[in-house]
Amino acid sequence: MNDVDIKEQGSSTGREVELRICADPAHLGIARAAVRKAAEVFGLDEDKGESVALAVAEALTNVIRHSYGGACDKPIVVRLNKIDCGGEERAAMEVVIRDFGRVVDPQSIKGRDLSEVRPGGVGVHIIHSVMDDVEFCAGDDCGMKLRMVKYIT
Repeated sequence: MNDVDIKEQGSSTGREVELRICADPAHLGIARAAVRKAAEVFGLDEDKGESVALAVAEALTNVIRHSYGGACDKPIVVRLNKIDCGGEERAAMEVVIRDFGRVVDPQSIKGRDLSEVRPGGVGVHIIHSVMDDVEFCAGDDCGMKLRMVKYIT
């Protein structure tokens, strides 16, 4: 796998963008830029696009740290898609992040207690506060899948 691979595919509502990166923190900026651009193309305003990019960066950081234990050569797939949520009046940006590392019980994925004052550990809180829908599940054969949705209208 190349360090970064971006593909565009047709989808039911426009274009789907698939980004394949190695689990290297140096690639987080590339992922954020791709998410911001896709958000703009899909019709999210700049603030919402930046919020989605932040949620994606937090999720990718968690994959690198927790699923892969910091190994930088492991694959992560990020799919970005504009989805129809019941007519033209209701559309959303869907982000699916797939890793191939450690499987955990989705119910165990929680942010730390916010009353604890210390750095780190707030990524899950950020993801839930920024995105409208968040779903963690085990991958088909290994790893985890995170599906996040941000409504456009």
